[in-house]
Amino acid sequence: MSTDIQKKAIPYLLILPSFALIALFVVYPILNSVIRSFRHPDTGTFTLANYLYFFTDPIQLSNIGYTVFVTVTTVLLTLLFAYPFSIYLRFSKSRLSRWIYGLNLLPRFVPGLVAVYAVMLVINDAGVINRIGRIFGLNIQMGLLHNAKSIIIMNLWFNIPFATLIITAALFGLKASVIESARDIGASKLTIFTKIILPLSYKDALIAVTFVFMSNIGSFTTPYLVGGNAPKMLGIALFDQFNSYMAYERAAALSFIMFLICSISSFIYIYVNLKESKWEQR
Repeated sequence: MSTDIQKKAIPYLLILPSFALIALFVVYPILNSVIRSFRHPDTGTFTLANYLYFFTDPIQLSNIGYTVFVTVTTVLLTLLFAYPFSIYLRFSKSRLSRWIYGLNLLPRFVPGLVAVYAVMLVINDAGVINRIGRIFGLNIQMGLLHNAKSIIIMNLWFNIPFATLIITAALFGLKASVIESARDIGASKLTIFTKIILPLSYKDALIAVTFVFMSNIGSFTTPYLVGGNAPKMLGIALFDQFNSYMAYERAAALSFIMFLICSISSFIYIYVNLKESKWEQR
């Protein structure tokens, strides 16, 4: 009897270290942050004031709206560029496509801080583009720095290659014989896309969208370097609450608000993946 109990206990003992680390460094900080977000900073009593502050203060409301706008715009533009780009890389047999696929890996090996400063040197009103324009007598000042445009441009620089890698990997799992069979029976390119390519790759595209959305909601480095002073992304607003104002209860509340915003994309992803598509039910 004891031997059977030991055999059953072995798997749990093996996962115990991992579970303990998750509980210590993930679960406990989250629970502690949620509990603290409902505390009054002076009395320690239960209050909703920390949450009401972010939904009643005009500056904080503008920060939330600004963050959602920048993030959603980044997600849509990333998908708009990455999905067709992935299809080209998958089905093109040219040498150019192979070179582009190799270059697409480059941003993954460039430190984020280096990339941000490199782009700043190009799009700055006194940067590379402006200097080239002056050679031809043009004073090109695009006004792309320290606003939402600069954040979105940098987000696209990071996220398009990332989304492309995920979607391209899914498309490489699509056998060429399936496409050739569809062409042999007279299927048009649009039909092949809507009936074969899209059903087999939309879940992976959704994975990319989910990661892009969550990574940009709480981004800090890019908004800090190229963003404006007001409004601010929530990552910068959280830094201000924690470091500048030392309002730890409000920082905890804002952290939970950011978690709830991120959970929207997570819920959509889980719902779509649990729901079988029609072609899988046949």
